[in-house]
Amino acid sequence: MPKQARRQSFNILRGSRKRDEDSGTEVGEGTDEWSQSKSAVRPPDQLELTDAELKEEFTRILTANNPHAPQNIVRYSFKEGTYKGVGFVNQLAVHFSQVGNLIPKDSDEGRRQHYRDEMVAGSQESAKVVTSDTEVLEEDEEPKEPETEAGSQTDVPAATEAAEKEDFMAPVQLKERKLTNQFNFSERASQTFNNRLRDRECQMEPPPRTNFSATANQWEIYDAYVDELEKQERTKEKEKTKTSVAKKTEKPAMRKLTSMESQSDDISKVSQAAKIVERMVNQNTYDDVAQDFKYYEDTADEYRDQEGTLLPLWKFQNDKAKRLAVTALCWNPKYKDLFAVGHGSYDFMKQSRGMLLLYSMKNPSFPEYIFSSESGIMCLDMHMDHPYLVVVGYYDGNVAIYNLKKPHLQPCFRSTSKSGKHTDPVWQVKWQKDDMDHNLNFFSVSSDGRIVSWTLVKSELVHIDVIKLKVDGSTTEIPEGLQLHTVGCGTAFDFHKEIDYMFLVGTEEGKIYKCSKSYSSQFLDTYDAHNMAVDAVIWNPFHTKVFMSCSSDWTVKIWDHTIKTPMFIYDLNAAVGDVAWAPYSSTVFAAVTTDGKAHVFDLAVNKYEAICNQPVVAKKKNKLTHVQFNPIHPIIIVGDDHGHITCLKLSPNLRKMPKEKKGQEVQKGPAVEIAKLDKLLNLVREVKTKT
Repeated sequence: MPKQARRQSFNILRGSRKRDEDSGTEVGEGTDEWSQSKSAVRPPDQLELTDAELKEEFTRILTANNPHAPQNIVRYSFKEGTYKGVGFVNQLAVHFSQVGNLIPKDSDEGRRQHYRDEMVAGSQESAKVVTSDTEVLEEDEEPKEPETEAGSQTDVPAATEAAEKEDFMAPVQLKERKLTNQFNFSERASQTFNNRLRDRECQMEPPPRTNFSATANQWEIYDAYVDELEKQERTKEKEKTKTSVAKKTEKPAMRKLTSMESQSDDISKVSQAAKIVERMVNQNTYDDVAQDFKYYEDTADEYRDQEGTLLPLWKFQNDKAKRLAVTALCWNPKYKDLFAVGHGSYDFMKQSRGMLLLYSMKNPSFPEYIFSSESGIMCLDMHMDHPYLVVVGYYDGNVAIYNLKKPHLQPCFRSTSKSGKHTDPVWQVKWQKDDMDHNLNFFSVSSDGRIVSWTLVKSELVHIDVIKLKVDGSTTEIPEGLQLHTVGCGTAFDFHKEIDYMFLVGTEEGKIYKCSKSYSSQFLDTYDAHNMAVDAVIWNPFHTKVFMSCSSDWTVKIWDHTIKTPMFIYDLNAAVGDVAWAPYSSTVFAAVTTDGKAHVFDLAVNKYEAICNQPVVAKKKNKLTHVQFNPIHPIIIVGDDHGHITCLKLSPNLRKMPKEKKGQEVQKGPAVEIAKLDKLLNLVREVKTKT
């Protein structure tokens, strides 16, 4: 290169260095690239934002939701018949999972492994110490013996010295402590020895046996049938020729069974024995209840001021009466452990069949008597003097009488469309005193507004319409000039205990009429009782002026029939199905409601609210329909709309009697009960007169 050209390039390089030094930059490799001007490359579709928009900050919030989880899952609903969206979606996203075998240090297994590792490490260290000591001894050619006090060495045999050396060289092995398993636990009772059960055997005489062999053909079989028919005809002729005297003198033990009787499989001959055996088996099954229910007392009542409880005893149910409501309950007036149950339906859209069952507390598992009917039974009553007669009212308007002494399953007497049957369901029937000719007599009330007296004359039912219910002020005129009276629908009635001709009738309109058998066109009195249908009207068994009514308007009212307004009103927060007075006290009564509860009141203890509110059925959908007190024992029976009857015992607080004072005898009897109820009514009368 020529000198002039090299000089020019040197000057250019020096000038550039000088400029770099003035600017404070260091010159290195790639200086030419950085010295070039930089220009921002923008995509053609970039937005043009202002400075305010560029300075605006957007915050992002971290959530625990899985962005990949679907949000539009639907599932088919068979109940509604459509696809419905699933509200809850699983947001869990697993990125890594590994099954480990980690054990916490504080656990029993962790302490156990730590202890084992320490033991192994300690044994290895002791073994190292022993081996190092032996190596030191091997390096010394003449190991020195221990000197005595006199400074002389003792002579030790070689065998003992070798044995001590081997023991010293062996590693120390510590015994591992046995750890107990906390799950391997056995009770002391399971370790006892069970004695063998004794073999019980009974000895009896073996039944007689005979060997029989024969051949049979068509002729022999035919001859046997002919002989059998001849024997039957002979026995029939003998029975006809027998006189009454011969029947009396004949001994039943000498009677010989005919061949047909011996071969028959009729179970009626052993039905009585089978029933006794069944009762004994049930009494063994329910021994704790059957033997102790009379003496059971709830000791918790001592710590309560006024409240009481109901103890469940038995539950009566029958498979044939499933899905049939309990429409009537009645205790037998003679046999205090026997009660009748009527089954039907209160739903007019689901009317099918009915059943009449009679249960005994001695046999809770099966009814004593079973009667079926084509129409639902809505009410029943048992005769006081003839406890084997049961009168029932059907949903189709008929009435019938069953005789428990007769073996057949059909009623002995039954009304027909020709003999004046009701046109609507019969809601209540009641036996009355016999008429002048000593014929059996009962009354019935129905939704058709008729109250009918039925009399058993010879072999048929004769009916007389006692009264026809009419709603006051509800007459409508027809263009022809005639007047139509709206018929009152009767739902319940009850006869006075002392005045034979007087009775009360409850209607669907909520009114109660005081009627007389002598007047068929007029009422003695009218009570505006309830806002809905009257379900029950009952006279007090002790006080002749007091009666009680209940309704579906949630109320129970106690009345004095001489006063138009009620004495006591109780709201039970649900439709009241039935009420019943207690037979042992004039101030105690029970009520059942459609929410499955039984309420027991004692006006002498608390005249404002019930002293027992207890659910009887487990399910909330079950409705209680009827309740009845036992005439002797302090128990009640409660029926529901599923066909079940529950027997309950009243605790001592629900049947308190007057306390005995020193030197004074407690007065008992109807007069005391009347005075007790009169005292309460007088308090109410005084308040009403003041207001």
